Amino acid sequence: MLKSALAAVATALLVLVGISSVQAQTSPNSKKTVVKKTVIKKNVVHRRPAAAPKRATQASLDRREKLVKKVAVVHGKRRVVYQRVAAMPTVPVVPPVMTAGDMAGLNLTQDPLALRSNVALVIDQASSQVLFEKNSSVALPIASVTKLMTSLVVVEARQNMEEILTVSDDDVDRQKHSSSRLRVGAQLSRDDMLHIALMSSENRAASALGRNYPGGLPAFVAAMNAKARSLGMMDTHYVDSTGLSSNNVASARDLAKLVVAAYNYPIIRQYSTDAKYMVEPSGHALQYASSNRLVASKDWDIGLQKTGYINEAGHCLVMLTKIEGRSVVMVFLDSKGKLSHVGDAARMRKWLSEQGPQNLTRVNLRARADEG
Repeated sequence: MLKSALAAVATALLVLVGISSVQAQTSPNSKKTVVKKTVIKKNVVHRRPAAAPKRATQASLDRREKLVKKVAVVHGKRRVVYQRVAAMPTVPVVPPVMTAGDMAGLNLTQDPLALRSNVALVIDQASSQVLFEKNSSVALPIASVTKLMTSLVVVEARQNMEEILTVSDDDVDRQKHSSSRLRVGAQLSRDDMLHIALMSSENRAASALGRNYPGGLPAFVAAMNAKARSLGMMDTHYVDSTGLSSNNVASARDLAKLVVAAYNYPIIRQYSTDAKYMVEPSGHALQYASSNRLVASKDWDIGLQKTGYINEAGHCLVMLTKIEGRSVVMVFLDSKGKLSHVGDAARMRKWLSEQGPQNLTRVNLRARADEG
């Protein structure tokens, strides 16, 4: 038993010696080293595995993907996860469309009313006195204002207005790819075709009117140009009955003459100023509305009007209206903005009502003198 007790004491002494040696290693000189080794070891264990998947994930991303950070709860614990999602596509920047007027530099012309239209002309219907003008002698694309000459040729040809015309594949717009509510094979009277062509600028109706002229569309276009010359419209040229071609051109001065001539026909006055009209092509009812919102306004007294738009022409408007009891012809061409031509008409009417054209004429004369 004495030997066993001595062995136990010896073992205890050895343990105490070991503890002392460990404590000796935690002296101030060595403690820093031990702690430093522990930190390095922790960095290796915890940081490297976390960083490696992140780098791998980022490397796998392409331009169409991105990482989205989210917090998820897994087994009752919050964890941060990264989810790959498709990035939003980049929308290309489309440059503004240059109209023919812009390319001619007409957008650099200033005017006292700050109109949005590159071309403007206002004349007194009775006396033909020019009340306002801006680039009025420049020939530009006129878009669907063309249909005003189309209607004049149809009416003066004295064709049977009750004759049924059929929309054919030749009436489909393959130039501008414009839409139409008249399907190929739809049938309407010449009168109804004229009505919706003037009021709602229906392109297939205008095309069918020209195609069903004696001699076909070529003869109809020839008649349009002949009528223009007879009216003294020397800056005007037509190539179709719809205005979809940018080769249909005219100056504002020419269009004012066309408005005065077309106003002589009650059917053109009525059809161009109707706010709504219903047709039944092949038995199917279609409700059409005017392309000019001013005709439905009680604030305006409009006797004749026509609008037009294609990229090359901008927004166009011609009309005959009464301002303070005075009948005036307004022409606005190459206007920027969907309703800018309507806004220019309102701005012009307000000026004429409040100040009168004489003052504006003097302002224009001074501006031209300064330019000279």
